[in-house]
Amino acid sequence: MIKKWSIRIFATLLVLTPLAACQSGTESTSTPATDAAASPAAEGDAAASTAGSRLETVKSRGKLVCGVEGTIPGFSFVGTDGAYSGLDVDVCKAVAAAVLGDPTKVEYRNLDSTERFTALRGGEVDMLSRNTTWTLSRDAVGGNAMEFTPTTFYDAQGMMVRSDSGITKLEDMAGKSICVETGTTTELNLTSRMTELGVTYTDVKFQDGTEAVQAYLEGRCDGFSSDKSQLFARRTQFPTPTDHVLLDVTMSKEPLGPVTMNNDSAWFDVVKWVTYGLIQAEEFDITQANVTQIAQSTTSKDVKSFLGVEGDFGTQLGIPNDFMQKAILAVGNYGEIYDRNIGDGIPRGLNKLWTDGGLMYSPPFR
Repeated sequence: MIKKWSIRIFATLLVLTPLAACQSGTESTSTPATDAAASPAAEGDAAASTAGSRLETVKSRGKLVCGVEGTIPGFSFVGTDGAYSGLDVDVCKAVAAAVLGDPTKVEYRNLDSTERFTALRGGEVDMLSRNTTWTLSRDAVGGNAMEFTPTTFYDAQGMMVRSDSGITKLEDMAGKSICVETGTTTELNLTSRMTELGVTYTDVKFQDGTEAVQAYLEGRCDGFSSDKSQLFARRTQFPTPTDHVLLDVTMSKEPLGPVTMNNDSAWFDVVKWVTYGLIQAEEFDITQANVTQIAQSTTSKDVKSFLGVEGDFGTQLGIPNDFMQKAILAVGNYGEIYDRNIGDGIPRGLNKLWTDGGLMYSPPFR
């Protein structure tokens, strides 16, 4: 039985600047976004803001190139039929649907931990949606800085050992070997925690997570440390999953989410608001099955604006006004994405909506 992570966090969220200013003393009348053109001024502003952006590259190419991990069930995994699935994959599909109108217009690139940032910085991929932890140094290192969009999975680092090892706590790893993926926050956290505990160990480093798992299964190391989500997911593929346990320890905070390059606010804003939109859709109780019906029948101005039935949120971002309709129709809301890909394997915990005691919270679509 998987133990739920019990963490209570009180956070003060900054108020984001509204996307559109209200006109004093008047109420605008809008026609559905699919039938009415945006104002010339709005279109001109959008064109100016997206000129030279990765957004325009994706549009002209007609395809989104998304960097994923590719070997983690539930997050990004390639099946025997060559099809990709997982929470991270669905985020890629949502962005493609929002921008290009088609969730299949995605080329996936499997990237290991040492390749991912080089590929993003070099323009080989448009974005990463690949179990990547948001840290200060990754967010702020000069010209190599990256932009982290909303967190799609609040994770934590853990440790896996064999059930018959007798190991029950990190201190029991003294003098033992631990498999770890290099070039990751996992490697850094492992060093920090063990140093704090005064535990001497041997780290066995691998560039690829799959290689680290294989080495652990072959008995080349006594433990395997990674994000708990990855440990849970990879254990499902072991010959006998019950032969392996996760220690009851939390070694770090690991907020995981999509990443774009710095200094491209137009593209960053699109990925950011599509991701927030998946969370907001769950709060509105808009699903893959009912989104079209709600768009046609809702009387809520907030929902109409969110779905692009009226207003110009999409135009402000340089994409169609009904971008969230297309994204939700493609993959559903955040809760649906979680349940479909992860289900009961990992309790939602902090990944519940804020209204249900979790941290998933979208700024207003206004």
